[in-house]
Amino acid sequence: MAVPPSPPASADLRTAQLSDIAAAAGTPCYVYDAGAIRAAYRTLDAAFDGYPHAIHYALKANSSLAIVRLLQALGSHADANSPGEIDVALRCGFRPAQIVFTGVGKSAAEIDRAVALGLLAINVESPGELERIDQRAIAQGVRAAVALRVNPDIDARSHPHISTGLKSNKFGVPIEEAPALFREMASRRGLRPVGAHVHIGSQITTLEPLGHAAAAVVALARELRADGIELQHLDMGGGLGISYDGSAVVNPAEYVRALVAATRGSALTVAIEPGRVLAGPAGVLLARVVDVKQFPGAKRFVVLDAGMTELMRPALYNAYHRIEPLCRRDGAEVPTDIVGPICESTDAYARDRHFPPVDVGDLVVVRDVGAYGAVMGHTYLRRPLPPEVLVDGSAWRIIRRRQTLDELLALESE
Repeated sequence: MAVPPSPPASADLRTAQLSDIAAAAGTPCYVYDAGAIRAAYRTLDAAFDGYPHAIHYALKANSSLAIVRLLQALGSHADANSPGEIDVALRCGFRPAQIVFTGVGKSAAEIDRAVALGLLAINVESPGELERIDQRAIAQGVRAAVALRVNPDIDARSHPHISTGLKSNKFGVPIEEAPALFREMASRRGLRPVGAHVHIGSQITTLEPLGHAAAAVVALARELRADGIELQHLDMGGGLGISYDGSAVVNPAEYVRALVAATRGSALTVAIEPGRVLAGPAGVLLARVVDVKQFPGAKRFVVLDAGMTELMRPALYNAYHRIEPLCRRDGAEVPTDIVGPICESTDAYARDRHFPPVDVGDLVVVRDVGAYGAVMGHTYLRRPLPPEVLVDGSAWRIIRRRQTLDELLALESE
């Protein structure tokens, strides 16, 4: 006998609705809750309590057109890490003056386009990049708005693969080098320094490192003002974590209030670049059980039709995601490896996870995949990209249909 599971994190994603979506769209399939995204954005926005600010949604978290349009309609600005993300933002209604361009290795063509568009800011990563932006701006007869990304050597205490604020990381310039570089930027004919940018990592779950980073850039801005260099904004980056496993994380409103407290009195706008905290909890991955196997003296394996091609985080970071059957069967939970169909041993969503009985054909829900799920999907083993669905209350629609094999092979010739 199957019984419904405990209520999902996204209240609008009900059991019957997910069953209907799986029947219509097939599995694997990503499903997002528009109401959860709106609520997360409004929580951040309201916490500023009137303080001048801009919320730049980090498109790298989830750049599906419908998700980006949803956030644009809420009043968000955009943080882009590639020309492709810039074009997605423009297509979704963002003006160039609402877009910041971040990225550790910008090519000459990418710099040319960013300068020509007149973006809110190009976040500069190095003295060499500063030189290249200056040259391209002079060639175009403009002054490019730039912000310097500083590296404050602060440990975000997250996974080392997503740490960006230590001297051992490739990002930004050491903060002690920043005053001299800002003075050089201000002297250049093709540059107009407008901000300082700091981003120390991703999936940060304590307030202390974020507070230290904010204090560091505020102190830098005050030093620059004393030198006659007036900035317009302080970009505090993103990285706020979510609770994948039920453990405590930073309250988003407390995070915003801490940034405002650090910045108040500076007369500078606060910019933040949230991605995961807006989209992550709003998404689930629907998969179907394709095999269950267990031999005497060995562990049980539950094999899904979704794997590392649909969700890379477990293979990349040994990341934890809650996984549950859509409808639970009677029986005890036993240690289980929940794995995908890919011919790689790293293709596992969970190992030795206590999991209830399931049978072939049962639907399984993988939680918190709204960020760094579909956007990191790939077509290894010639597996077409799965569909994405947006739920809004009782209604839902497919926002990306399933890729066909012909489409996957369209760029190739025999």
